[in-house]
Amino acid sequence: MHETIAVVFDFDDTLAPDTTTGFLRHSGLVDASRFWKEEVDPLITREDWDPVPAYLYRMIEAGRSGCIPPITRERLADWGRRAPLHPGVETLFARLRAAVRETHPRVQLEFYVISSGIGDVLRATRIAHEFTQIWASEFHYGSDGQAVFVRRVISFTDKTRYLFHVQKGLIGPDHVGRPFEVNRKLSPEQIRVPFRQMIFVGDGYTDIPCFSLLRQHGGIPIAVYDRHREDKWGSAFQFVRDGRVANLHAANYAEDSDLSNFLVMAVRSLATDIALAARTYQG
Repeated sequence: MHETIAVVFDFDDTLAPDTTTGFLRHSGLVDASRFWKEEVDPLITREDWDPVPAYLYRMIEAGRSGCIPPITRERLADWGRRAPLHPGVETLFARLRAAVRETHPRVQLEFYVISSGIGDVLRATRIAHEFTQIWASEFHYGSDGQAVFVRRVISFTDKTRYLFHVQKGLIGPDHVGRPFEVNRKLSPEQIRVPFRQMIFVGDGYTDIPCFSLLRQHGGIPIAVYDRHREDKWGSAFQFVRDGRVANLHAANYAEDSDLSNFLVMAVRSLATDIALAARTYQG
């Protein structure tokens, strides 16, 4: 029996305001929007760069040129500790665990992050301890401690790779440095968390492959939007029009908010399904 539920989150603009833009402003780049429009967007539209390596490369360049202080792991972590979160995020995990425990005490509830953001920021946030694992984009640092290259990029279909890590149980230190292990074929009995027992919460175009994969296999894809970013509402609503998500909510996780209530209902429903399957299995 598979008695684990996985709730998987994107991070930036899903659980928190964009931490990368926040880091740039914290580093002294007051008009961070110009960084995206004048530095990153031309690489994407004129030179056919992928969006994630484009922004990571431009950040390294900004640190080298003196536009911002050099990027180091310590500076990124310092910002991560300060970074704001969306309302209710810090208490969400305990509420969802309680909901599952009340429904079916044997079911395990696990939380994960799969993000195009910067891992050294996300692992320093106040909620990092809530996650079984955080997968995010990474810098490589030189002998002087400064970022010199991109070590990992997570974007678009790269994100689905890590849903397969969760599905197959390829989590924790024993599976670090083994990138090809995710291609290993497992029997249905060896699957640790079926896709139908996953919830994915995201906000942007890089999350579409995860939305689609879970939708296809009976999981629960949920789109969120920042109610303060009206410029992004149209793209968020498009996820609903295209049938990519089960629901669309403002990124407010406070107790009794629509999003919080929907997540509670979702984990309770999955826990109930697991309980029924267990009784059937036992005869």
